[in-house]
Amino acid sequence: MIRLGAGRLERVVAVGAHCDDIAIGAGGTLLTLCLARPGVRVDALVLSGGGGDREQEERAALTAFCPGADLRLTVLKLADGRVPAQWEEAKAAVEELRARSEPDLVLAPRTDDAHQDHRALARLVPTAFRDHLVLGYEIVKWDGDLGRMPAYQPLSPEVAEEKVRLLQEHYPSQRRRPWYDREAFLGLARIRGVECHARYAEAFAVTKLALNLGD
Repeated sequence: MIRLGAGRLERVVAVGAHCDDIAIGAGGTLLTLCLARPGVRVDALVLSGGGGDREQEERAALTAFCPGADLRLTVLKLADGRVPAQWEEAKAAVEELRARSEPDLVLAPRTDDAHQDHRALARLVPTAFRDHLVLGYEIVKWDGDLGRMPAYQPLSPEVAEEKVRLLQEHYPSQRRRPWYDREAFLGLARIRGVECHARYAEAFAVTKLALNLGD
């Protein structure tokens, strides 16, 4: 398995349609990155869940998933399940995020996600972050839309376990969901680890990637 580094990572953008999307899709990657780079700036945007218990969950969770980072989180109040119908509001939020950030890496939903909110946000991101490395994370859920992924971030067993622990601790509102459990999260991470010769991993879609193999 060929491993390519991303060079200096000083600023990261992470976006999600719902509270817990970022943590489920890229929580292990954020833990790995922030532990390795204290002080990294993380600009996070969540389109729905603002103003209530879900926002409080998200703030506590992302603080835990980004230890030592300069975390700047915005949680909006768009209607859950209605992001395509609120395209202008979502577009404005993504554009505003782009105006105040110049990231080295963008973590976002993937464009072929079966959930309409995830898919709409995924299609918005490259319209604003046009010259950036965008990694599209996956979310295990009822829709069963998991597929073959081209990019992986290996996770140590300690990070994989910590990701699951934090998901269970900080999102009590989601524990009732049948797929929201330790077996599902670790199971997917184990499968992705097998695919990249690691114990555990998170996998990402990449729509465009420029290489620099001359230096």
